[in-house]
Amino acid sequence: MSSPALTLHSRPRPLAARDLDRVVWIDASLRGRTRRAYFERRLAAAARDPDRHLQLGVETDGRLAGHMLGRALEGEFGRTEPEVRLEAFGVVGPAQGEGLGAALLKAFEDEAARRGLRQVRTTALWREHALLAFFDRAGFQLSPVHVLDCALDEAELGSAREAPVEPAPGPADPNDYGTPRPADFAPLARDAVEIGILSQADLEGVARIDRRHTGRDRRGYLCRTVAEALADSALRVSLAARIDRSVAGYVMARLDYGDFGRAEPVAVIDTIGVDPLRAHQGVGRAMLSQLFANLAALGVERVETVVASGDLGLLGFFYAAGFRPSERLSFLKQL
Repeated sequence: MSSPALTLHSRPRPLAARDLDRVVWIDASLRGRTRRAYFERRLAAAARDPDRHLQLGVETDGRLAGHMLGRALEGEFGRTEPEVRLEAFGVVGPAQGEGLGAALLKAFEDEAARRGLRQVRTTALWREHALLAFFDRAGFQLSPVHVLDCALDEAELGSAREAPVEPAPGPADPNDYGTPRPADFAPLARDAVEIGILSQADLEGVARIDRRHTGRDRRGYLCRTVAEALADSALRVSLAARIDRSVAGYVMARLDYGDFGRAEPVAVIDTIGVDPLRAHQGVGRAMLSQLFANLAALGVERVETVVASGDLGLLGFFYAAGFRPSERLSFLKQL
């Protein structure tokens, strides 16, 4: 497929299903590999829920020369201001330097503002110098959040190296071979709590936990988030913890091969919540233990999340689980 004949005239417009082949080709020409399945899922998700997705393309002489894909964020990790996450962006090589990226971003920001979204958020590797320079010129600033990730092959949770929740006591008599040695039968975190795949039936429990944390009824947001967690990922990896048949916690995660230009399989934790009445009972650790075990079995290499800099409790929780600062930087632009 040849590149378009470029002019100074360009026309940003919403992406449509017919643009899939062109978007995939532009992205592959920039990255040297195809991410067709990823873009298929993103375009399909926008068709199912157009209000939650913002997907634009820019044309030159009637041919798509660039694309920008984003998703609205409403309440992940307690956010109160609606914003949009810029997840995929590309301009075909010969068109770079012609101002198409800036025109595309301007149209993206205008549409976001029209929808009442107050900020644009994105991430990039610190080594992506050209992209960092573009964000700098566009007025983005470093965001006051921490991007954390965990390499699953180094994590203890979910692995054979995971320590039991409560080590079994050793025998008082060293010659007593009938008493199990420490950890012979001691449960792991994920064994101590019932953990299963998040389902639509868990929505009421999720909403109840969220109300206890926020003091607000965010059922509409949570209903859309649960629906997206069930349908808008390569595989269903979100989990719910249950105690006495009641939802005690949940973790909403995505497994997409390609957002933010990632080359390796990465899971992203968007939201995690534990019923305050079940605090300090190991529910959060149990969910991460099961999530890590599931992801490792799927061949996922890393888990990533974003935490507000002032949320010391959540930061401590993730650090204790093996997360560390990522090589990704988070950027924010106020609209």
